[in-house]
Amino acid sequence: MVRRVKASLRHLRRSVAPPFWPIKRKEYTWTVKPSPGPHPLDNSIPLGIIVRDVLGYAQTMKEARRIISSGKIIVDGKPVKDYKFPVGLMDVIHVPAEDKYFRVIPDPARKLRLAEIKPDEAGLKIAQIRRKMTVSNGNIQFTLHDGRNILVKKDSDLYQKALFFKTYDALLITIPQQTLQTHIPLDKGTLAIVYEGRNVGFLGTIQSIQQVFKRARSLVELKSPEGEISRTILQYVLPVGTEKPLVTVKV
Repeated sequence: MVRRVKASLRHLRRSVAPPFWPIKRKEYTWTVKPSPGPHPLDNSIPLGIIVRDVLGYAQTMKEARRIISSGKIIVDGKPVKDYKFPVGLMDVIHVPAEDKYFRVIPDPARKLRLAEIKPDEAGLKIAQIRRKMTVSNGNIQFTLHDGRNILVKKDSDLYQKALFFKTYDALLITIPQQTLQTHIPLDKGTLAIVYEGRNVGFLGTIQSIQQVFKRARSLVELKSPEGEISRTILQYVLPVGTEKPLVTVKV
């Protein structure tokens, strides 16, 4: 009994793992349990599973752990040596040995998938603003969907513009420097992608936002370039550009 409890703390039963993880459910009892990190369990994939089951660089988790612990996999510009590290929405994975770059994007079939990208966009990332607050000395701090904190100082040129940034808007930042490049408002006419819910992976232009008391539950209507209509709540929508996405978000 004690062994089972200890195992459940270190690992996760395959039967209750998120359904979009590319693992066999009945072959073994346990799978990798993500460590605390930038993304929650139900919106991430452990790096070990990505290396073994998605990219195919290893046949066993032992081999995957050896590759990762040697610093051969880079996430968002920094080497990650924890095979349990949770990789999630918009994260960029770099495999230096093959000079390949991949971005985690929303997918209608798998919820999250890896899309190979060009090196010239690997240093950019779109992140959603989840929290905005004023901190000491009147500076503004934004907390993003991947746990990052972006500080805009009161004496900076960007400060006046940052006053009008809202939660659920998005920021285009550089990685790993976290330099703010562009603000993408979640507003009518903005190109956005749905990353959660039944319409995950839908890319379209915002047609309208039906405001309610709790802004996160506002109803957003999007229209794809093909004319399809999708409706979802505001907190499931990620702004990605105006006329076209600023980074790869769909394959």
